[in-house]
Amino acid sequence: MEQITTEAGTRKKTGGARLKKDEKAPKRSKKILWIALAVLLVIAAGNLVLGLYALRLDTFWAGSSILGHDVSGLTVPEAAARLETALPETTLFLYDLPQDAPESQGYIHPGPDIPEDAPAHHTVRLSDLGMEPDALLLAQGAFDSQQHTALFRAGKEYIDRLRTARFSNYYGGDLLTLDEQKAAEAAADAANALSVPPLDASYTLGEASILLQVPKDGIQIDEAALTSALCAREWLGDLSLRVPRSVVPAKVLTAQEIYDTVSVEMKNAGYDAKTDTILPEHAAARFDVAAAQAALDAAQPGETVELPAEIQRPAVTAEVLKDVLFRDVLGEARTKVGGTSARKSNVRLSASAINGYVMNSGDVFSYNEAVGKRTAERGYQAAPAYVKGETVDEIGGGICQTSSTLYLACLRSNLAITERYAHRYIPAYIPAGMDATVSWGGPDYKFTNNTDYPVKIVTSYEGSYLTVKLLGTNATGITAKMTNEKLSTTSFEVVYEEDDTLAPGTEKVKTTPYTGSKWRTFRHLYDADGKWLSSGYEATSDYKARNKVILKGPAPEVPAVNPGIPPEHTGTPETPSGEQPLPEEPPAGSAEGSAVIVVPETPEI
Repeated sequence: MEQITTEAGTRKKTGGARLKKDEKAPKRSKKILWIALAVLLVIAAGNLVLGLYALRLDTFWAGSSILGHDVSGLTVPEAAARLETALPETTLFLYDLPQDAPESQGYIHPGPDIPEDAPAHHTVRLSDLGMEPDALLLAQGAFDSQQHTALFRAGKEYIDRLRTARFSNYYGGDLLTLDEQKAAEAAADAANALSVPPLDASYTLGEASILLQVPKDGIQIDEAALTSALCAREWLGDLSLRVPRSVVPAKVLTAQEIYDTVSVEMKNAGYDAKTDTILPEHAAARFDVAAAQAALDAAQPGETVELPAEIQRPAVTAEVLKDVLFRDVLGEARTKVGGTSARKSNVRLSASAINGYVMNSGDVFSYNEAVGKRTAERGYQAAPAYVKGETVDEIGGGICQTSSTLYLACLRSNLAITERYAHRYIPAYIPAGMDATVSWGGPDYKFTNNTDYPVKIVTSYEGSYLTVKLLGTNATGITAKMTNEKLSTTSFEVVYEEDDTLAPGTEKVKTTPYTGSKWRTFRHLYDADGKWLSSGYEATSDYKARNKVILKGPAPEVPAVNPGIPPEHTGTPETPSGEQPLPEEPPAGSAEGSAVIVVPETPEI
C-alpha cells in the first residue's frame, strides 16, 4: 500500500517538473528575439552613422571612377584636375565577336594595356565623337550623384567598396553631348578596321605542287547600326561596345572545279589587238582530285593545303612580253604587182584585209578566213584568173599574189607552214616553189605561230610593190633563208583548132603556152652571228605545162594553075608566110623557194 502511494507520489512530482520546464521556453525565445532585434538596431544605427559619415565626406568614396578614370579619395577639384589630363585620351573599346557568340556576352574595356587574347577591336576617343565635357562640371556631377545615395544604402555601399574594391563608374549623363556626323565618321573608321573581306577559295602553283586555299567567310561591320549605337550611348557601363556585324560568305571551289580550270592547255602571255592589251599567261597543272578534296574537307577555314602536282609553266609571262612585244622583224617579202588596174586593186584590198592581223603563240592563220569572201560588194573587181587551165576574168583575180608574198615572208620568218598549195602554172612575180594559191571554197593558205611570242602581219602597197612583214620577238636570233632547185621541165605542145569565124588561111593564138616544171625548196637556218646551223627540205611544187592553142581559119581556095603564071606567085596576100612567134614565157623564178603540191581545180587568182 505504501509502495503504491510512493509510486503515485513519484509520478506526481515528475509531472510537475515538466510543467515548470515548458513555462521557461517562451521566456527564452523572447529573450533571443530581443537580442537579435537589439543587434539589428545596433547594425542599423551603425549603418546610419556610417551613411551619415560617408555622405558628409568631401571626397569620392573608394572605387569611384569617372569615365573609367579612378578618382577614389579625391576632392572634386582634384578629380577635375585629373580629368583635365585624362579626358582627351579617353577611349571607347569597340570589339567584334563571332556571329554565334551569345548576345549577352560582353567585353569590359581593358584599359591602356590591351591583352593579346583580346577580341578584334578598335578604339575611338570620346573627343573624336565630339564629346568634350567640362572636367569640373563632370567631377561635380559625379560627386553629386554619390551624395544623392540614399542614407540607408550609403553606409553599405561605402563598406562594400572598401571591402571588394568594386568600382562605380560615372558617365556624365546629360553632360556628355555627341556630334552625329563625327559618330558616323568614327563608325566608318571602325568598320574599315574591323571588317574582314572573305577569303575565297583559290589556288597557287608551286614548283611541283599546288597550294589550295580553304575559303573563310568575311565580316562586314554595319556602319549605320554602329552609328546608331554610338549616338544612343549603348557603350555606357564599361566604355565597351560590341559592334553590329554580318557574315560575308566566301566563294567555295571544289577540287574538281579547280582541276578543270588548271588542267587546260598551258598558254604563254599574248596580245589582244582590239583592246591593245597584253593577255596574261596561263600555266597548267594536274593533280589527284580525290586526294585534294579530302584535304580540303579536313582543313580549317583559311588554311592552305599543299598537294603534289605536275606543273607546266609558260615560257613567256606578261611581265616579260611587255618589253619585247613585236620588237623584231622576223621576215619579209616584196613582190612587184603587174596586170590590170583591177588586179592591182584586188591585191591592195586583200593585203589591207590582213594588215595588223595578230596571232598569239600556237594560233593558226587561215588566209581565206582572214580575207573573207571576195565579192563585188566588198570592193573586189574582175581580173584574170585560171579556171581549169583557162585564163578568165574572175572577181578577186590577183589576190594569190598577196597569199604568195605572205607565204614567202613566213618561210623567211621560220614559221611552221600548215597548209599550202602551188599554182597550176608557175607565176612570174615570185621565185619558183615559193607561191601559195588560194580560192574561196577551195585551196587555203595556213601557217602556225610556232614561236612563244605574238606575231603581227604588216602589209604595205607602194609604187606597184607589195611588201609583207612579220613582226614578233626573235629570242634566239635564228634567221632563215630559202633556196630552190629545178628537178625537171615539161615542154608544151602546139595544138591547132579549126575556127570558121576566121578568114580563110589566117591563124590566131587562143592560149599562150607555159612550160611545165618541177621544183624543190629548202629552208636554211643561221644563228645570230650568221653561222649556218641546218638545212631542211621544205616542199615540192609541180607546175603543169600548158599547150599553145592556135585557132586556124578555113583553108584558102587554090586557083587552077595557069601555065603562064610562075609557081612562086600562086599564094594570096592574106595567107601568112610562116608561124607567128611564141609569146614570151613568164620567168620560172630562181633565187629562193615549199608541202607536196595538189593542183587545184577551182579558180586560181
